[in-house]
Amino acid sequence: MLYKPNLAEERTLRDLGYGLVAGLDEAGRGAWAGPVVAAAVIFPRFEEIPPALYDVRDSKLLSPHQREHCYEAILRYALAWAVGRSSPQEIDQYGIAPATRLAMMRAVAGLSVSPRFLLIDAMRLEMLNIPQRSLIKGDRQCLTIAAASILAKVTRDREMVALDAALPQYGFAQHKGYGTPQHRAALRTWGPSPEHRRSFAPLRSRLLANDRSPHPLG
Repeated sequence: MLYKPNLAEERTLRDLGYGLVAGLDEAGRGAWAGPVVAAAVIFPRFEEIPPALYDVRDSKLLSPHQREHCYEAILRYALAWAVGRSSPQEIDQYGIAPATRLAMMRAVAGLSVSPRFLLIDAMRLEMLNIPQRSLIKGDRQCLTIAAASILAKVTRDREMVALDAALPQYGFAQHKGYGTPQHRAALRTWGPSPEHRRSFAPLRSRLLANDRSPHPLG
């Protein structure tokens, strides 16, 4: 099934007087290493979606090339956009869900205009005094959330590629910090780096190493 997000939610909210509606989503929540990155996007009130945005959808449904193409179109048409991050250390300190909310709040704070309503993929930001709605699979329904998912994913992927230059032994450019066999093998050999989330079960439980490993994890 091809999921094609639209602006129905955004238009309904604007008709109710909310004006600027921001969509939020994150990337990297399930990775073993690197930050969790969130993005917020506000589009102007389109009468029709511009053709350049027709391919915008949940970032997981797009190839890297398609995401890069959509990324540039989103920046071109967005009224405002911003990205926020939580570091691996913050993820370990607060937990992944609170750290994800923190990244989202930083994204909202970074917007050049103040949103009147937030559409968020599968989360709520109770700490913000802004009306909001959490939508399960919102990145497959709402264009602004789908756009945020692409900005977050492309931004994080680029950061992981840059991190690969500093820590090439882990293969971050290939797996972006997710739990692939390649990543697991690198951890067995090298142990965790400062960019790894030591609170995550695969690292914490020594799942990646046996008792004979010269680099035990845990």
